[in-house]
Amino acid sequence: MRTPVFAAIAVVASGLLSSPALLQDKGGEEETGPYQVVEKWPTPWARQGYIWGSQPGIFAETPNRIFIAARGELKLPEKLGRGYNGEWGSLGQRATEPTPEMRNCIVVVDGSGTVIEAWTQWDKLFEGGGGPHKIRISPYDPEHHVWVINDARHQIYEFTNDGKQLVRTMGEADVAGNDETHFGRPQDIAWLPDGSLLVADGLGNSRVAKFDKNGKFLMAWGTRGNGPGQFSGPHGIATDRNRRVYVADRSNHRIQIFDENGKYLDQWPGLRQANDILISADQHVWVADGTNSKVLEYDQNGKLLYYWGTYGTFPGGFWELHQMSVDSEGNLYGADSFGGRVQKFTPRAGVDRAKLIGAPAPLMTKATP
Repeated sequence: MRTPVFAAIAVVASGLLSSPALLQDKGGEEETGPYQVVEKWPTPWARQGYIWGSQPGIFAETPNRIFIAARGELKLPEKLGRGYNGEWGSLGQRATEPTPEMRNCIVVVDGSGTVIEAWTQWDKLFEGGGGPHKIRISPYDPEHHVWVINDARHQIYEFTNDGKQLVRTMGEADVAGNDETHFGRPQDIAWLPDGSLLVADGLGNSRVAKFDKNGKFLMAWGTRGNGPGQFSGPHGIATDRNRRVYVADRSNHRIQIFDENGKYLDQWPGLRQANDILISADQHVWVADGTNSKVLEYDQNGKLLYYWGTYGTFPGGFWELHQMSVDSEGNLYGADSFGGRVQKFTPRAGVDRAKLIGAPAPLMTKATP
């Protein structure tokens, strides 16, 4: 657990990298960059005496339909302490440390943060494991099916957009493997325009597995190590319009780039803890750095262009930024796994729009019933 002394050192150290102040003439720190945080968002949903647990995943389908992956609910202690602000991390403990009760693992909120759907019928999928890890929708799917990674149980699920049907399950529950039908703690997924699925697999394995749009295994690449094309904890994955594949090789502190068939192209070293990758429509590459509590912007050649963020459990701070999403209005959503919360950020009035995380490629027009 990060101690207050360590946290203070981290904040000071991050100041050595802080970007120029954007919004005020005197004083202040640029903790939330070009955004302002929406406080008290979303509305709490846990039952009395409990709080939502670690929240590692978030995906904005629209500005009024945001999916949240939560690792169940945690029972609150009798004495909360003076620093408690409604988030588990403010108690001084990572939200991943207590054992949760698997309730409300997948919820959908509207733009105001009010729960509009709770997929409690699928909570049973996460019992005996650590809960969901990341949540995504393919930009190439007109049905807007929702994909959820269950890393602890070595599975990936595909649901209908309304959550009423489990369309596909990949991997065998509680059975790790390195073959065509098994995973070893898969961490993230991405797609190519033809619907091919790429899996960052993961913490048990050290590979990228590729499947066609029907789920047929095509190939895999990568072994454990720190050489070109090797992995140690591939934790995030994304693709650009040129079909290049970006992998957050987290424990090797780098991003690696491949072509769609696994040919090694490049690496960007010197990252602390790359948790998530978001490629915006302008093809800039945005990375969530968990250890540094920062959002990093790179161009296509790996040049660092801009960054913001700071450690904290106060509104706007991050303990471990785990997944990011941007909606069509430019609102940013961040899932903080250790802090035990998701946050919504809106663009500040008059801000330099070039500093905002551009929206990713738009989702394919949703099919009508």
